[in-house]
Amino acid sequence: MPKKFIRRLLPDHKSVVENRYMAIFGKLLHDPNLWHLNRRSACGAFGIGLFFAFWPVPFQMIFAAALAIPARVNLPLSIATVWVTNPFTMPPIFYGAYKVGSTVLGTDMSEFAFELSWEWVANSLSTIGPAFLLGCAICSVIAGILGYYGLNYLWRWSVVKSWQTRQRNRQAS
Repeated sequence: MPKKFIRRLLPDHKSVVENRYMAIFGKLLHDPNLWHLNRRSACGAFGIGLFFAFWPVPFQMIFAAALAIPARVNLPLSIATVWVTNPFTMPPIFYGAYKVGSTVLGTDMSEFAFELSWEWVANSLSTIGPAFLLGCAICSVIAGILGYYGLNYLWRWSVVKSWQTRQRNRQAS
């Protein structure tokens, strides 16, 4: 079940290779292991994608691809998983990361009003920045590990269930 479900959601090989942002990787994208979908490649790609999803930087997909290529895990899945943080989910996810960071640092959460300006960003780095960045790092590592082992468990569970179903069907015949 996970393999069929994941394969339906992933973009095809050609669309990823022809993406202009992926051109920096050149011939590295022709490794067949980057496109193969098995338990090892899917779990690694899912962990890498979730790890980079919590980084508060633009072009997270490039970072996920840059790690997926030497790790030889499924490239489209690692890129797609980064989109867990999208424009709709970023505010609550990054607010949660800020709460985690301020809890770990033992600092009070300061009230702030968001402004779309470089001045606000520069001022915020000194006040909420350390707690936010630490929270993002902690959430990044935890999400990557949970994603890897969670998908690994789901994949194994699915294989065992289908094996048991086949066994029951053979015994019934």
